[in-house]
Amino acid sequence: MIRQKTLTWASQDPEHALTLPARYFYEQDIFDREVETIFAKSWHFVCHDSELVEPGDFIKFDILGQSVLLVRGEDGGVRAMHNVCRHRGTQLIQERRGSVKGMITCPYHAWSYKLDGALRHAPRCEALAGFDKADYGLVPVRTECYAGFHFVNFDPDATALAEDMAGAEETMRPYFPDLDDLRFVEEVDMMVDANWKVIVDNAIEGYHFKLSGPHHKDLAALIDFDGYEMTPHGKWWDFKGPPRKVETAFGHKVAGEKYQTDWFYNIQLWPTTTIYAFPYADAIGTFNQIPIGPEKTLLRFGHYVPRSRPQSELSAAAIKWFNEKLGPEDIDLNLWVQAGLHSDGFDQGRYLIDAERSSNSEHLVHHFHKMVHDALHTGKR
Repeated sequence: MIRQKTLTWASQDPEHALTLPARYFYEQDIFDREVETIFAKSWHFVCHDSELVEPGDFIKFDILGQSVLLVRGEDGGVRAMHNVCRHRGTQLIQERRGSVKGMITCPYHAWSYKLDGALRHAPRCEALAGFDKADYGLVPVRTECYAGFHFVNFDPDATALAEDMAGAEETMRPYFPDLDDLRFVEEVDMMVDANWKVIVDNAIEGYHFKLSGPHHKDLAALIDFDGYEMTPHGKWWDFKGPPRKVETAFGHKVAGEKYQTDWFYNIQLWPTTTIYAFPYADAIGTFNQIPIGPEKTLLRFGHYVPRSRPQSELSAAAIKWFNEKLGPEDIDLNLWVQAGLHSDGFDQGRYLIDAERSSNSEHLVHHFHKMVHDALHTGKR
């Protein structure tokens, strides 16, 4: 059981608050509660609409023992369904993405389903007494499209995504002018032996940018850091840094290049989805922290570029730099934190939160931790 003393955590003044106790980042019972109170009831990013072009195009999304298919139907709509045959429970599709021609067929006994999930044919079903194909379609999962991105939610009573994220799309669109004109470039998965909250914490504070490593310092050099702002908006928060005028970024000249924005812009959607743009890069990135266990998280990075123009060398360089430089540097920080949280020399630290909520302040980390704490202890989500 979670210890009673944690119930007083939320009563702290943020500017004097101690961080969540270390056990919140590794104990199995706490993680199990998070599965129940957060992940089973929240919206999870799956893909951009441009990844599902033709009827039969699909994306598979797996999280915490659940496997979901998003499929473009013959009618042009996108549906989400549990990726499991209604006969004996066989997983229907193993690939992350692909296309099927007109139907989804179970690899075990060849039960086949239409793209809308209805059972099309079950071999020898005519021999079954009282069998009605209408009763054995694939089980739907709730799905919504927001700002061109598809999400799923396992809770039929969950608040609508657009309501949860009210104002987010209007805020992000000026920084993502090509949001409706994207094509998928690549996806990179990295398994990290750290709690999902450790990874989110690292992503939502600027305190370490100019202090932690050479590649973070390279990114900070592209930003007017005095103007860096981090703003909570309930179930979403954004952080943005105005540009410094530079001649090169990621090893390429900036002059004459097209780009989404010259700002550094990130928006995080509760609990684990980030959409971002690097300064001067003509690309939009997604960063998702998919929990595997109390100390294991799958990091999934997706990159998209405008469909209507060629990918620039600068954008290709920015994506490469993220995959090979900044990403690994962040992962090292995550691993070092996770290891340190087990030390007898640490339980709770101090958030660095100043009255001005400046570029160095950790107020977004506190905001995020309060949402986690509320979900675990008060039922808020």
